Amino acid sequence: MKKIISTLFIAAIGGASAMLVQKQFSSGNEHSQLLEYKVNTPVSFAGNYGSAAATGVDFTTAAEHSVNSVVHIKTTITQTQNNLAYDPFHHYFYGQPQQRVQEASGSGVIISKDGYIVTNNHVINGADKIEVVLNDKRTYIGELIGADPQTDVALIKIKETDLPFLAYGNSDNVKVGEWALAVGNPFNLTSTVTAGIISAKGRNINIFENNPQQGLFPIESFIQTDAAVNPGNSGGALVNTDGALIGINTAIASQTGSYAGYSFAIPVNIVKKIIADLIEFGTVQRAFIGVSIRDIDAKFASENKLKNMNGVFVNGLTDGGAGEDAGMKIGDIITKVETVTVKNVPELQEQLSKYRPGDKVNVSVIRDEKEVNVLVILKNKDGELGIIKKEKHSEVSVGSLGASFENLSKDEMKKLGINNGVRIKKLENGKLASAGIKQGFVITSIDKKKVNSTEEIDAILKEKTGGILIEGVYPNGVKAFYGFGL
Repeated sequence: MKKIISTLFIAAIGGASAMLVQKQFSSGNEHSQLLEYKVNTPVSFAGNYGSAAATGVDFTTAAEHSVNSVVHIKTTITQTQNNLAYDPFHHYFYGQPQQRVQEASGSGVIISKDGYIVTNNHVINGADKIEVVLNDKRTYIGELIGADPQTDVALIKIKETDLPFLAYGNSDNVKVGEWALAVGNPFNLTSTVTAGIISAKGRNINIFENNPQQGLFPIESFIQTDAAVNPGNSGGALVNTDGALIGINTAIASQTGSYAGYSFAIPVNIVKKIIADLIEFGTVQRAFIGVSIRDIDAKFASENKLKNMNGVFVNGLTDGGAGEDAGMKIGDIITKVETVTVKNVPELQEQLSKYRPGDKVNVSVIRDEKEVNVLVILKNKDGELGIIKKEKHSEVSVGSLGASFENLSKDEMKKLGINNGVRIKKLENGKLASAGIKQGFVITSIDKKKVNSTEEIDAILKEKTGGILIEGVYPNGVKAFYGFGL
């Protein structure tokens, strides 16, 4: 059968991610553009599996409970464009920066009565303002608690009590063929409920950046459903017929950007671990088994004389890694993590994502056609057993610019592709705000002189008179420069 190119889209981007640099947005658009990914996917017609009425399934209780626990998230993103010219005679930049305001929307799920809300990272990424609208139309300003781009999970909070919330289900127990409901705000149609079945589990659709050199180790093990999901559903709930949260709706596969029968949700067991880490530690605790792995297909099994294609093949060990310490060997086939069977790489990554560095995990492997149990003590990204602490940033205030600054961690600089810089932590009325610079901007140089620390900003400014040129980058990857007089 001839393969047809289909396109994967992130549904309802509500924040200014790096894609905002590449896509053109129209002002006032309530639905963000869709992030495009291309994969080769065979397409065929499927028979009818019957209706909910025919099977006697009642969705009303789950729907009534879910709509009150799913919120509408509206974000505002301001982008600054500089139209500056340089006067070489007076060494002065002149011109007026222009700002464009982009509005976008998505969904979120209340997970506690005191106002914690989970959504997608791409819904709130880069937002200047996060507005949360409840199903009863009450409106709040949301505070970003933390986010994890590697799983596309974010946590925000509103100041309220006694809120309706969804209880966590268990995504490990979800079975293909079960009914599920998707609840969200597609196309600004608030509190919309659609139904479908679980179409597949452990889907890897390659939408997150994988860059170990920059510390990016994405986890993709999506629940696939045929519940209708469209732009605006991102961050919304996937619930079972009991009304328990089993996933966070994140992406769709489509050639048009609208629903075409394939939608993908982050399993709730991944979500609740990420949320717990963000609340307790301020950063996600990732545990590594210390092996390089691959899926097993028919060709690989034939070439390596393997009798079973289920499981994950170990084709390398990290020196001093958890796997090597535990006695794992190249050629082992991982089949279980604790009591959960893993058939492929996404399923293995999903199970390991539940644990923290230092946790002891029983791993079952097939070695020489026999099952062997291996006790693995998982390690962090640095090859150690300890918890990774959120790096503290030193802060300094420079009154003449109307801002306070903080240093960046090495990981933060790697993600932005820079070697130096200082971030604007807080912006008040002053020269920077007047020039159009936004909070969160990372200053990399002042008058072509690299800025490495907060202390250097004050030292550089003491020597400056007249015009000044500030260069840097925003958290979403947008590079910018600003010229103004001191």
